[in-house]
Amino acid sequence: MTNPLGNQNRGRQGLPTPPSGWPVGSYPTYAEAQRAVDYLADEQFPVQDVTIVGVDLMQVERVLYRLTWGKVIGGGVVSGAWLGLFLGLLLSLFTTTGGAVGPLVVGLLGGIVFGVITTSIPYAATKGQRDFASTMQLVAGRYDVLCDPKTAERARDMLARLAL
Repeated sequence: MTNPLGNQNRGRQGLPTPPSGWPVGSYPTYAEAQRAVDYLADEQFPVQDVTIVGVDLMQVERVLYRLTWGKVIGGGVVSGAWLGLFLGLLLSLFTTTGGAVGPLVVGLLGGIVFGVITTSIPYAATKGQRDFASTMQLVAGRYDVLCDPKTAERARDMLARLAL
């Protein structure tokens, strides 16, 4: 997981750089590599010297379901309704006459129309070439834990105890 504050402790510039350090462990999943680094942190190891590196990267597309016109329009109705209700609620805050129901109804109907249009046009443009929904992930074949050379031997010994 990334740090939202950036890598302030690394002393590196903002440009991408290859990872450095000696390998102290290799794991088939990210969760196992993360568990290893968490173990080092629990043992008071200076984890700022550690880097998790995904090796043999793959882009994986997982197919979720088949798309049909009913699913596309239904999804447009639902997403548009939420957006329309939100906008209608905002409009009702600034309306002085009548009440809140009018802007909510206008927002709901407008959102539904907008949602159906914005989902139907792209689906129609594919002309049946992509009739499925999917998610994309970037995964690694393995995850190596690298450590600064000055503390790598200690980290390797500690992770060997974790494997026991």
